[in-house]
This record gives sequence, C-alpha cells and structure tokens, in this order.
Amino acid sequence: MTILDNDNSSPTPSATPALAFYGKMLTFSRLQFSTDDLSAIEAQLAETLSNKSSNIPILIDSEVEQDLSALVELLWSWGLQPIGVVTGVLDAQAREQRLAIFPADGKRIERILPSKKATAQVNKASEAKSTESTSTNDVASEPALETAAETTIANIPAETLVSAEHITSLIYDQMLRSGQSLNHVGGDLILTNSVNSGAEAITDNSLHVYGRAQGRLVAGATGDKDARIFCQVFNPSLVSVAGTYCLRDNLPEHVIDKPVQVRFIEGQGLVFTVMDDA
Repeated sequence: MTILDNDNSSPTPSATPALAFYGKMLTFSRLQFSTDDLSAIEAQLAETLSNKSSNIPILIDSEVEQDLSALVELLWSWGLQPIGVVTGVLDAQAREQRLAIFPADGKRIERILPSKKATAQVNKASEAKSTESTSTNDVASEPALETAAETTIANIPAETLVSAEHITSLIYDQMLRSGQSLNHVGGDLILTNSVNSGAEAITDNSLHVYGRAQGRLVAGATGDKDARIFCQVFNPSLVSVAGTYCLRDNLPEHVIDKPVQVRFIEGQGLVFTVMDDA
C-alpha cells in the first residue's frame, strides 16, 4: 500500500531513490482486428480517423495472425501509438518487439509485491502530476476508451510475485483527504473513514468504504470482474469495476448518498444496488 499526498515537503538529495514506480489511471483505445489485410485496415482507418495527429494510445487485439511489425508501422503512420497487444496469437511477436502483453477480458494481471510488508509512505506529488491526472479524468469521459489502474510502488527493497496464498486485505482507518491516492494490490481495501472529494481509492479486489464515499473509487483494477464496491454513503466523482466506469453525472439519482453496492455484470455493465432495498 502506498499513499501519495500533495504536500510542500521536498526530499533531501540523499533520500531520493534512483527510480520509483508510480501508478495512475490510464486511458487508451483497443483496436480489434479480424483480418491481416493491411490495405483493408488502412482503408477503414481512413474512413474512421479525421487526421493523422490524434496520438491516441492503442492496444492491439487481433483474432488472426498478423505481421505485427508492419501493423505497428501502419498504425504509427496514422498518428496512433501502439503500446501493446491483448494476449493471444501475437504474443511471440510482441515479446520480440518489446511490446506489452495485456491479459484477456476478465483475467487479472500477475502483480509484483514487496516480500516484506511495506509501511505506508507519504510522498510528494508534484503539481505536474496533479495536472496530468486532471487531464486523464477529462479524457476518461470519451467513449470506446478502456481504463487500467496500476499500483504505486516506491522505495521497496525486495519483490516477489503475489500468489493466491498471499492475498491479504488492508484496513485503513484515516480519512482519505483531497489530493491523496490510496492503492492496494493483493486483497480487499477496507476504509473505515471517508473518502473526500479529490481523493482516490484503488484496489484489484473489492473496495469497502464505511464513511462518506466521494472522489474516485476503483475496484477490480486489474480486470477482476467479481470485484465489488460497497459504500455506506455513495457520492463519488468516478466509480469503476474491472475497467468499466461511470462518472458522477451519469450515476442513477436514486443511489446518491445511499448505502450502495456496485458490481459488474456481463452484458449490463455497472449495476448499482441500494443495499437497504436488497
């Protein structure tokens, strides 16, 4: 677990690590291909895109074998930025080209966790990072975009792959203030206090908030469609389960400020249930 906090403190040069992994909500489009005919693909791109300078990050999802190198060059020529492939027939080529390989729908990403229990840390979040996050929120309201959440890992000396035997829940008793981001991988995240507007709580399992739930609430961040969100007082700016999300303006009015359960159902998307009525 790591907390990012906007404060004015600056680390001393000797305490600054050589590198640190920071997670954030990412938005990208997924292109599904049913043919390896590059001429047909380019023709459809010409009909779909209005210019060649969109710079949209792209995830390649192909049902058929492709010349991945040629396909990547074609997408770049149209102003798209391929960042990886959905696991399948292109895995071997993706590894050769050092492209990311993403899990199929409903599958969890294998994560890396510290071998020793990490202590909660409060790190400086720069103004540039805050601005970048705001920009991401704006883009997330567009259609046909997928959202992925990555866990922040900083100053961790040793790492080991997480397994089912090591899944543990995290209980957090403090209020999550505006500007803070609480991330947990490997189990449920349980907040006994409130999540203020401008804060975010992210977990790859289920999320429980026993105070007032505002800000950004994310469960199933690595694709777990069985994850759920439980809130005592539900009023978030964004809610997401397994990559499917809903902004505040699109929430059903009858669930606002009520005890609510949020889950993902295939074919229906996010389903909101007032627990008093369940």
